[in-house]
Amino acid sequence: MTGAAERAETLLNVEDLCVDFPTEDGVVGAVRGVSFSLRRGEVLGVVGESGSGKSVSSMAIMGLLPRTAKVTGSINYAGDELANLSYRQMQHYRNNEIAMIFQDPMTSLNPVFTIGWQLSEAYRAHHSVSKKAAWAKAVESLELVGIPQPDRRARQYPHEFSGGMRQRAIIAMSIINDPQLIIADEPTTALDVTVQAQILETLLRIRDETAAAVIMITHDLGVVAGMVDRVQVMYGGTVVESGGVDQVFDEPRMPYTMGLLGSVPNPNLLGTRLTPITGAPPSLMHLPAGCSFSPRCPLVIDDCHEAEPELAETDSAGHTARCIRWRELLEVSKPQEVFISQQLGIVEDPAVLLAENPELAEAEHIASMSEHAGQGTTEGTGRQ
Repeated sequence: MTGAAERAETLLNVEDLCVDFPTEDGVVGAVRGVSFSLRRGEVLGVVGESGSGKSVSSMAIMGLLPRTAKVTGSINYAGDELANLSYRQMQHYRNNEIAMIFQDPMTSLNPVFTIGWQLSEAYRAHHSVSKKAAWAKAVESLELVGIPQPDRRARQYPHEFSGGMRQRAIIAMSIINDPQLIIADEPTTALDVTVQAQILETLLRIRDETAAAVIMITHDLGVVAGMVDRVQVMYGGTVVESGGVDQVFDEPRMPYTMGLLGSVPNPNLLGTRLTPITGAPPSLMHLPAGCSFSPRCPLVIDDCHEAEPELAETDSAGHTARCIRWRELLEVSKPQEVFISQQLGIVEDPAVLLAENPELAEAEHIASMSEHAGQGTTEGTGRQ
């Protein structure tokens, strides 16, 4: 693991980052006032629904947004300001200092060149070395990410790799130049659970061996819980809650975060109903007045429509939330309780469950739920 002094050094500091896209219908505020810092060797998780600004903020850091995008704010990497650098100026940092892992490896790999050739070219783009030395580095990178027989695999094409191996190859390409910051944008989306665990383990091992910082963008709260040091929750183009992973998961102080946690199937709550967040994320072109989550929030009051709350510190140091009613959430022990009036799904045959597991802790609760099952509709039923 990296040392405490090494981790204490701030590598990336983002202040009031905003990204606007002008369109014929108006300006889309894709990212609004995002601020965070990242230390060396630290893993930051970024979660939220599609359209919340997670990927756009990471693309702004990489300098990969289209020219029409208007980027304001500060992106300070190791003392260098990256905001609004030209595409050519960003080439020094891109993949050399900051690398990005995209969620679809087939769109990141060229199908007509071998894996080894593509890796060696990525290395030669930033180093004046021979082709032989670059090829050796490519094979070394494949071995580092756990690909068996890397010397043979380097001569194969992307279509000859499985999905998990292609994603490992992308990770190898991202680390071949020893970057200090790795941004992983949904790196395990299309992979099965076993391969997903292997990919995440590979990323953590690389973090430990290279002291690189990692930004993990994902929809999977399980990935966040088991991998990151800190987490920031995004909604409506901005950060609505931020803190240590234990703080945010065990003591959420934002109703939206509680909704995300409550909608995750929990094996300890077998037989209870799924608790969804009703409605849809807001249009980034026409945000609601006040808090952007207010149209979907079960705790909304008139004050929530007055102005968007500041991202303020709550009852724990380093734990911030964008909610004026966070103090009222202190007494909530289960995230499901906040959205209890909006529930979906029910166990249809609890007797079968009880027969298979007589010691089921929720036996009485399941039986109670089954009595009400016939009184309601079964449409849209889902099981946990």
